[in-house]
Amino acid sequence: MPVEPQSVEEIAEGLRGVGYLPGDSTALVAFLAAKLGKPVLVEGPAGVGKTELAKALSRYLERRLVRLQCYEGLDEAKALYEWNYRKQLLRIQTEERGTGWDQVQEDIFSEEFLLPRPLMTAIDAEEPVVLLIDEIDKTDQEFEAMLLELLSDFQISVPELGRIEARTRPVAVLTSNNSRELTEALKRRCLYLWLDYPELDLELQIVRLHAPELDDTVARKLVEVVHRVRELDLKKPPSIAESIDWARALLLLGAEDVDADVFRETMSIIVKHRTDLDTVAERVGVQLGGLADARRG
Repeated sequence: MPVEPQSVEEIAEGLRGVGYLPGDSTALVAFLAAKLGKPVLVEGPAGVGKTELAKALSRYLERRLVRLQCYEGLDEAKALYEWNYRKQLLRIQTEERGTGWDQVQEDIFSEEFLLPRPLMTAIDAEEPVVLLIDEIDKTDQEFEAMLLELLSDFQISVPELGRIEARTRPVAVLTSNNSRELTEALKRRCLYLWLDYPELDLELQIVRLHAPELDDTVARKLVEVVHRVRELDLKKPPSIAESIDWARALLLLGAEDVDADVFRETMSIIVKHRTDLDTVAERVGVQLGGLADARRG
């Protein structure tokens, strides 16, 4: 049975229980989304846990996750539904001669011949789901306009069938990396949450949660270095997931410190652009080397 949280504190505890550490505003918006049935628009830099929030809600609420991954050129057929043309053609070919077109048309444009895509799957689900519309900013305004009916009333209009209403109300999470401004019409229909990179202490808790065997001193220094790297002017600052990957790698390597040598050997785990590698090596790597020299001195 799906979980029904009764308070902000309860949903915060539930998210922590499935491995997601929410801030106060995240817990509040997640609670309102679950209780009010309103979609949530989550904006922020890439890699701050927007998609993971939807996954965590799915695990905690014990609802199936239905995901629509957005991309440039995404259209209605890939997001909502399309007709099974091969099955329709076979149905027409097996029809007896003399059957009127009206009768055939009524048959082939029925739900039996419909191929549901993620949005219709979420609407038509018998059990409530979590609907993730990921990276909505990669689509265009025309696609946003198509979403408005769904976000307002959780229904879809199919010209041949009419209006299809949601059997159950999904918890809908839209994510955006803020690469373009979304329309006011879309924002108006959603609760809003801005997620940024976490404060040092919160990120340290996240790293410890996912790599509990890592030495506390190493974990703290790792997070401090990640925050220092993020302060640089990079094409892609390290994400939280990359902090966790780095922690697990250091644990595997048996690292006892994050010194200049360890950093140089492993920094490609958190830095993914060639020019960024040079910048980080020059700025952060040199600093770590200087600190080690000062300690020896």
